[in-house]
Amino acid sequence: MIPFRAPWLLGTLGCYDCCVRCLGGVPYVSLVATLLCFSGVALFCGCGHQALAQTETLIETYFSRNSDDHANLFTFIEYFQYVIYGLAAFFFLYCILLLAEGFYTTSAVKQTFGEFRSTQCSRCLSTTFVVVTYILAVVWLIIFVCSALPVYFFYNMSYTCHTINILSETTASITQHAWVCIDARQYGLLPWNTVPGKLCGSTLTSTCKTSEFFVTYDLYVAAFAGAGITLLAMFVYVISTTYNFAVLRFLGRKGIRC
Repeated sequence: MIPFRAPWLLGTLGCYDCCVRCLGGVPYVSLVATLLCFSGVALFCGCGHQALAQTETLIETYFSRNSDDHANLFTFIEYFQYVIYGLAAFFFLYCILLLAEGFYTTSAVKQTFGEFRSTQCSRCLSTTFVVVTYILAVVWLIIFVCSALPVYFFYNMSYTCHTINILSETTASITQHAWVCIDARQYGLLPWNTVPGKLCGSTLTSTCKTSEFFVTYDLYVAAFAGAGITLLAMFVYVISTTYNFAVLRFLGRKGIRC
């Protein structure tokens, strides 16, 4: 006796099986890495671009009176802002390619599509992704370290202002803390002949209370966090692409139709 099944139940089961089959072919590791990479690159590029623009205002207003002294620094900032545009465009396209490669390899592992074969071209392409991703991970490690330098400078500036405030509360004489300074020339931001090049005492504390300082500091911290998120995404991509390469190489040796 054939059991009775309602037509709507058959349709429901068919849709459920289709969804399970589709979800089984999703490269979750590559998907998580792509989301991390998008968010990290967007945070680094957006906040970093605006932080550099705020840095120009801060230096021109408080640290350098002669435009010739900070001309080279402003030129470097302008060029680096264009590099940020290129980074955003490149990583958007590259992450899409890595995600597509993850979909292909996951489908190969699940043996979902019977007409695809692990070819020499696909293994060569997967090897290329592994090598490029390793190189990009090293590059982002360098970017992560370099993005910590402006955070270090602004942290020192904030800490120096805090020290001056403590000294001003404990001592009656202003001359006790008038020689506590932050010198931008010591960090290589400006040449040694820049005037004034440094901020001291009450001038420094008043600068620390301005909106330019707070906004620039927060933007550099956000850019540093974005670089860290992107570096984490690169490490996840390294794991993902290495696994995908191993899978394609195994299928190529076995001659399995994927």
